[in-house]
Amino acid sequence: MPKARSNVSGFPRIGPQRELKMATEAYWAGQRPLDQLLETASGLRADNWKLQRAAGIDLIPSNDFSLYDQMLDMIALVGAVPERYGWDASSGDVDRDTYFAMARGRQEGGVDVTAMEMTKWFDSNYHYIVPELRKDTQFSFSSRKPLDEYEEAKALGIETKPVLIGPLSFLLLGKAAEGEFDRLQLLDSLVEVYARVLEELGRAGAEWVQIDEPVLVEDRTPAELEALERAYRRLGEVEGRPKILLNTYFDHVGEAFPVLAKLPVEGIGLDIVRGEQNLDLIRRHGWPQGKTLFAGVVSGRNVWINDLERSLGLLGELRTLAGDDLVVSTSCSLLHCPIDKRNEPNLDDEVLSWMSFAVQKLDEVAALTKALNEGEQAIAQALDSNRKALDDRSTSERTRNPAVRERMANISDADARRQSAFPQRRDAQHHRLGLPLFPTTTIGSFPQTQEIRQARARLRKGQIDEQQYLGLMRGEIERVIRLQEDIGLDVLVHGEPERNDMVQYFAEQMDGYVFTDNAWVQSYGSRYVRPPILFGDVSRRNAMTVEWAKYAQSLSERPVKGMLTGPVTMLMWSFVRDDQPRSETCRQLSLAIREEVSDLEAADVEIIQVDEPAIREGLPLRSDRWNEYLDWAVESFRLSTCSVRDDTQIQTHMCYSEFGDIMKQIQEMDADVLLIEAARSRMELLEDWKRTGYENEIGPGLYDIHSPRIPSTEEMAELLRLAAQVLEPEQLWVDPDCGLKTRRYEEVEPSLRNMVEAARQLREELVPAGR
Repeated sequence: MPKARSNVSGFPRIGPQRELKMATEAYWAGQRPLDQLLETASGLRADNWKLQRAAGIDLIPSNDFSLYDQMLDMIALVGAVPERYGWDASSGDVDRDTYFAMARGRQEGGVDVTAMEMTKWFDSNYHYIVPELRKDTQFSFSSRKPLDEYEEAKALGIETKPVLIGPLSFLLLGKAAEGEFDRLQLLDSLVEVYARVLEELGRAGAEWVQIDEPVLVEDRTPAELEALERAYRRLGEVEGRPKILLNTYFDHVGEAFPVLAKLPVEGIGLDIVRGEQNLDLIRRHGWPQGKTLFAGVVSGRNVWINDLERSLGLLGELRTLAGDDLVVSTSCSLLHCPIDKRNEPNLDDEVLSWMSFAVQKLDEVAALTKALNEGEQAIAQALDSNRKALDDRSTSERTRNPAVRERMANISDADARRQSAFPQRRDAQHHRLGLPLFPTTTIGSFPQTQEIRQARARLRKGQIDEQQYLGLMRGEIERVIRLQEDIGLDVLVHGEPERNDMVQYFAEQMDGYVFTDNAWVQSYGSRYVRPPILFGDVSRRNAMTVEWAKYAQSLSERPVKGMLTGPVTMLMWSFVRDDQPRSETCRQLSLAIREEVSDLEAADVEIIQVDEPAIREGLPLRSDRWNEYLDWAVESFRLSTCSVRDDTQIQTHMCYSEFGDIMKQIQEMDADVLLIEAARSRMELLEDWKRTGYENEIGPGLYDIHSPRIPSTEEMAELLRLAAQVLEPEQLWVDPDCGLKTRRYEEVEPSLRNMVEAARQLREELVPAGR
């Protein structure tokens, strides 16, 4: 019987102490040369490969590392660089300046180019750079990165499996840059670049190459599946190529399964954790002869330990169904997991025993493989400790709060409805607020300066006391209020200097969560987050923001928004318990936030913003489950916000997702004002509004805060004119795409002044015309 092998689809690239972030940002700031950034990157890759080899992983990934984003790497690899970056395909490989300009924009030395659009990677909080495609896009082999990193590992004596994003996923996750067209028209020319890469990898000695096609876990048309077959038929013909693992993840492959079975590839990767229906597909259709099953039984998306006994049962059945040539794998890349739970000395020991981070997941994959090859007795000790931890968690009183469960049982339909319809509320709010046409505001946060971060660190270390810290934060709030008044914003924010993160800040004031010191995961580029870990029933201990809001409002005659994070985003941007339905956990969060909304209103806060940037992210990848999710997601938002009077305005913010599919449900959320990202895509949402309409007020973001470039007044005024052609001017607010936390004041202040001037221009243009 062939021995089972172990596989990892990808590993975190950020470094255990965020070394990649520090090196990259130092390079961007001109504090380090490119050579030092590349040296840091090389060291991290070597450490990752050695770590996986030491854990006993047989198929170790390479080219899963990226300086910014793996899709951006593919854009460079196939030479799909938009014309505005001035890159000449005949000049050789895509250079670093062009690479980072595509990611962040560039505004220096007479060059002023916007960044490429960014959106969520399926239903995760990872953001990818969206390929821009035209009918005449020409592809070329323009980066040797997969080959260089394979050779780099080989020089260390480590055989690796290069990882590529597949051609179908590249095109379907891209966008038509000018006028919609069938992007699959570009498939044949794109596949020729992949064929060249496979040839080169084969010559270099690679045994396997992993080609990720995650789009196959979404609903796919017959034409798209025909394109899949055509692409891999061509790649299968490449002489001397490595074996191909066609890898999928995040859900089941559904209608694509019979097509996958016929493809000339040697391996197929299936997610058995989030795509349990994949097991049913194998039972129903049978496993294709001669193909190796890469069984994703160790989750790459959560922090909870694997149920080893259950996984061994699944693997045993899969071996019976699919044959002895079985590979034990992670369900997806471990990019979405923190690196090592041993870096958490301050985390509660009991809860920590229930957890597994990326390094521990390597051990789980290796242990399951060993048990398949040598019998369960070979991992008896691991099975015993695993069983004990699972039993402890299932019986722990810390995960259940009877008072919370009683409140949940008493929720009624009336709790999720506003007192009046929007037209009546709008009149009451306009009377109370007295704002001009095109009112200006921001999304919430202002730059988290070094002084703010130092103050927070000094408080943690006991170098200053709570009163000193509060004084520093109040001083920062007053500075931000005065700056906004000087800029001329109509609705102000307090800037959130006291908040470490828009989810963690609230989670720290709720029961049911625990927190980490070093459990960072990549969100985009050099932006990393530490998701809190939601392990038990949720409740609010005390008011969380009221005193800050009251203080900020005391500083200005203009309205200052109360700022909260919504229940769906609290859920999606945490590592969430898996021992009850997510809908139940979300409703618990809704009740906690509802209490805070009521307290803010009682404190005379006139506008309360409850942000839900993750609501589209949570949409299931298969449309047959959309309605169930959207029903409880919309209900959860309304449950959080519907306790207020008509004249209290509820705003919400959403960003960096494709919203066209859920415009009806966004309307049903019934926020008075929707502030939504729109600048990177140059108001593509206008087409959705033309199709579906939108009745409430809306602020389409006018400038991209994830780029350091400063947009001009005319640039933003033009976007606002486009919006005013589709929506009534009385509906429109003026705002940035997202919060300003990650930017510098040198960028923020001139951008906001230009934005305010754009609003003034539109008022002058439209008011005399009777608008």
